[in-house]
Amino acid sequence: MKEKKGKTGIARLLELAGEKKPLLAWSGILSTISVFLMLVPYIAVYHVLAELLQHAADLGAVDAAYIINWGIWGALGMVLGYSFMYIGGMCSHIAAFRILYGIRVRLSDHIGALPLGYFNKNATGKIKKIVELDVDRIELFIAHQLPDLINTAVMLAAIIITMFSLNIWFALACVIPMLLGFAAQYSMMAGKKAKAGLKEYFDALENINISSIQYMRGMPSIKIFGQTVHSFRKFYDDMIKYRDFSVKYTDNFQNGYVAFKTIILSLATFILPVGLFFISAVPDNMAFATTLMFFLILTPGITVPVFKLNTLASTLNTIEEGVKRIDEILAEKTIPEPETCQKPSSYEIRFHDVSFSYGGQGGMEVLKHVGFTAPPGKITALVGPSGSGKSTIAQLIPRFWDVPKGRITIGDVDIRNMSTNDLMAAMSFVFQDTFLFSDTLFNNILVGKPAATKEEVYAAAKAAQCHEFIEHLPQGYDTPIGEGGVYLSGGEEQRVSVARAILKNAPILVLDEATAYADPENEVQMQLALQKLIQDKTVLIIAHRLTTIRDANQILLLKEGEIVDAGTHSELLSHGGLYKRMWDAYTSSSDWQIDHVQAKEVFAC
Repeated sequence: MKEKKGKTGIARLLELAGEKKPLLAWSGILSTISVFLMLVPYIAVYHVLAELLQHAADLGAVDAAYIINWGIWGALGMVLGYSFMYIGGMCSHIAAFRILYGIRVRLSDHIGALPLGYFNKNATGKIKKIVELDVDRIELFIAHQLPDLINTAVMLAAIIITMFSLNIWFALACVIPMLLGFAAQYSMMAGKKAKAGLKEYFDALENINISSIQYMRGMPSIKIFGQTVHSFRKFYDDMIKYRDFSVKYTDNFQNGYVAFKTIILSLATFILPVGLFFISAVPDNMAFATTLMFFLILTPGITVPVFKLNTLASTLNTIEEGVKRIDEILAEKTIPEPETCQKPSSYEIRFHDVSFSYGGQGGMEVLKHVGFTAPPGKITALVGPSGSGKSTIAQLIPRFWDVPKGRITIGDVDIRNMSTNDLMAAMSFVFQDTFLFSDTLFNNILVGKPAATKEEVYAAAKAAQCHEFIEHLPQGYDTPIGEGGVYLSGGEEQRVSVARAILKNAPILVLDEATAYADPENEVQMQLALQKLIQDKTVLIIAHRLTTIRDANQILLLKEGEIVDAGTHSELLSHGGLYKRMWDAYTSSSDWQIDHVQAKEVFAC
């Protein structure tokens, strides 16, 4: 049995629109009404011309009241037509912004629930481009182009029906060239070549987004080594590929587009010979002459919807590709929520024979049969060489990934049976690479507990030893961070991160190299802040500075994803082996010094 295909393009977009469909329907109805009203001026012109031509020999016999009457109807039709078009446009704009909001919220919620492995496989620039640019295109399409599409299709159909009702030969002289023009454009608008080119275009844009972000982040290194964009090969190559694609795209479709535009702008030249041929046979036929004049007036009017239809056809392909990429994100499997949520009675962390690979089943295991218990009210430290699995253990506790083998429990409850909200509420993190939002310092600390009072935020900042330096900033706690504000040192950022954790006051605390960027003076401040933070909590510390975990209740020594030893600092030293070698190397490094005589010789060279 074949798998049922999901909706694509406009059908999928309308599905994403959800409860906003009535607004879109009203927009379509009002746009359709506006089309018929906008045809009234053309009909008025036809009747005025017919009256003038009928009495061309004696203009005094022209019925002035009849002409004025049709002039009023023409003006009224135009005013009402634009009014209905405006109201329809307002409906489509309201629907567009609500749909835009809904899609962005849905994407944000979904992305927030994805495992971190997704972000390892997909660059930030690619995700940013989909969430911003592709969703913005949807808003532009719904607000402006969807009403235009309905308006254009109805207007074109109404004009063609009117043409055929007036004179079939003139209508054919107009419609056949139009069909030939669209045929010349078909491959560009809707053919396989267009869809393949569109995919290349989106891929090229995503690659430039990815490379430009990397380029900006790497700017310090580029400046230091005196390099230019040409030396940043990835960014430069992506720009060249985009340029080459644009030139190739233009070369492929320029002939078809030129032919299309030439034909559509020359519709009158197809009608005129037909008109002259027939009118030469009956030169006194005023009704025929009136119809010919009407077609010559109407022909320029038909070019507008034809060009719009051509543009909208290529836009549909763009929307289809954008919706497809949005759906690719929404199709990514999130970390599943339990059907029945459980809450732990205590906050003891236990790893039960856990093995884990970032590549999923069959990938190289970075953790192998890891089992340990981190009791509440105690400090458990993880040490070991780089790449031994310390940070992986810390990131598995909040379910940044799910473990395929073994299980992790908090208070005898498998973390997979806890709701994400309960799990996140149970723990605080202070990472080595602290992230601060482009917002005020007050709001950055408030992240730890959004409902906290001003006094609670100040108390947390004081406990984290960052109140003093914040008070000396230009606007104190209201000082913005990042672009347009101030930039903090690594040690100051980490203390702000500790203030967040203190404010949250969760029962589990994970510290991943929390004093990495602290200088000797800041480290003292950080130690004071951490002493306040770890009281009466289940604490897991990852540290390379072994002096910071010397007083831990238990130290777990990892090597190549396995726990090879465990105990207190003194017990591990007595065991000898890897821990003692690490300790000896760490303590001996503090005695290193540069011989001033040798240093002078080196710098003299």
